[in-house]
Amino acid sequence: MHYFLIVLSASLLGIFFIGTLRKLSLSYNLLILKGIPLIGGVGLGLSFIFVSLSSLFLYQGLLKEAIGVIVSSSLMLVFGLIDDWGELSIWAKLFVQIVATTALVFFGVKTKIVFFGTLLNLAITYIWVLAITNAFNHLDIMDGLAAGTAIIVSFAFFIISLLNKDMKSAILSLTLTGAAVGFFIYNLPPAKIYMGNAGSHFLGFALAAIALIVSYAPLERKVALLSPLLILGFPIFDTAFLFLVRLIKNNVPFKKSNDHLALRFLALGYSKRRTLFTMLILCLFFCLCGIAVSQVSNLWGMGTVVFAILVSLVISIKMSKVAVNG
Repeated sequence: MHYFLIVLSASLLGIFFIGTLRKLSLSYNLLILKGIPLIGGVGLGLSFIFVSLSSLFLYQGLLKEAIGVIVSSSLMLVFGLIDDWGELSIWAKLFVQIVATTALVFFGVKTKIVFFGTLLNLAITYIWVLAITNAFNHLDIMDGLAAGTAIIVSFAFFIISLLNKDMKSAILSLTLTGAAVGFFIYNLPPAKIYMGNAGSHFLGFALAAIALIVSYAPLERKVALLSPLLILGFPIFDTAFLFLVRLIKNNVPFKKSNDHLALRFLALGYSKRRTLFTMLILCLFFCLCGIAVSQVSNLWGMGTVVFAILVSLVISIKMSKVAVNG
């Protein structure tokens, strides 16, 4: 019952915060892009912060790692809002992401792969958090996509946490699911509000952080280490596809253009809602593979990983042939 109350509270509070901020943004003409408020990510983040803190206090206790996820994600939300207010340079964005990740590590949230040393685990932590944070930022190029992905991914982490009786991770995951649902309602095509860089960076950072504290499987099932890679496989695949296609065509990987995977589906004649549905089905596929890998033997787990890679290759080859401008 308490899990239902958590997701419901996060959704309703998200709807309230986002609706209120939308009205304020329109009334005072603050953070508007093409007539649409760019403040939705702040409402989403506030919902996550309030509900996760209160839920942890009531049901689990304010554990250090959980507090670390909330505090560092909040920093990322503030940095993202500054970026929305006045565009930061790529190097400035990287610097603030490193600051937020350092705060996360300070609270003890990092990879703890037993056969890797301390320094290598630390390096993997920074690479992981920065990569997922920026992958989500790249993903936010059409209505509903980043929020819909966050809903599916965070709920997948909730399922694994529930199966492994990891309550702190379950609370954080489910709270993020509910907050993202509250935003998703406003952001469905045609969007009434955008999440901005504050929202996309916050979501990516929070999910990367939660992935680091979830318990996946006993040590003897080493393949379970790949579970978070698969659960977050969709934003990883989307970003990898984008970068590889640009490099093959001798384009600058970081330059904005119309060659994103979602925009290629639109170029095929898909409607925005059909494109969104197709992309979220692909996200669900990766998440189901990730959940399976956390539960099955090493052999079956590796088979699942290979299958996911083959599906990714087939989609990449097909979609790379779609003509786009950019």
